[in-house]
Amino acid sequence: MKIYKRVLTIAGSDSGGGAGIQADLKTFAALGCYGMSVITALTAQNTQSVSAISSVSADFVVAQLEAVLTDIGTDAVKIGMIHRADIIEAIAETLQGYRVRNIVLDPVMVAKSGDKLLQDEAIESLKRYLLPIATVITPNLPEAAVLTGKNIQDITEMKESVIELAQLTQGYILLKGGHLEGNESVDILYHAQTDQLSTLTSERVHTVNSHGTGCTLSSAIAAGLANGLSVSEAVVAAKEYLTNALKAGAEYTLGSGHGPVHHFFSYWS
Repeated sequence: MKIYKRVLTIAGSDSGGGAGIQADLKTFAALGCYGMSVITALTAQNTQSVSAISSVSADFVVAQLEAVLTDIGTDAVKIGMIHRADIIEAIAETLQGYRVRNIVLDPVMVAKSGDKLLQDEAIESLKRYLLPIATVITPNLPEAAVLTGKNIQDITEMKESVIELAQLTQGYILLKGGHLEGNESVDILYHAQTDQLSTLTSERVHTVNSHGTGCTLSSAIAAGLANGLSVSEAVVAAKEYLTNALKAGAEYTLGSGHGPVHHFFSYWS
């Protein structure tokens, strides 16, 4: 009997389909995993902006989680947009109660359009309850600045920041440098427990179709972990997948703002 590699996403719904739950499920499918979802919020958004957000109650988030974990189970979890502090605390408690492993946390705070996705009071809850239990956290530079209280201007400051971020988690930190200038995109992977720091460089793809890149990368890492890869292997594979999805997506036009990456580039001509 065959067994699926199962990955659960806990995140917000993107009505435009380019980010959030929709991007996560596309990524899982593209990488050979069975995807499940726990929706934390509904967003009304398109390629231009987020026009409205409606949170789901903490109790219903837990109900979704328990429905999945008590029956199907999961080999990895990706956590994205969580709008409120009470939902963050409920998720952390439930994941710990079910001893869930391979948790990839993308600390989503601001949408590509600049719209705020995380309430201010939820930031401390994120740091207190979710960062400590994450296997990998994947902040971009603006998110890392919020978490550390320091702006990051170059690669040297990125390396300093991952060491500060390491005080908040026992897991790996993948600090994404996509907001820096240059022909290459440089990320820093650091693990305080082993004091291993790696500089990961990939080709910068110049395209307006970059909506959902953070969601896609973190979901691809979770899929890699579910498939038995180490954290370092999963990160490298995820970066390669995202680069190819960006290249393929650059050829398309969708909406009038930031379009999505092409999650199924391997299957579509």
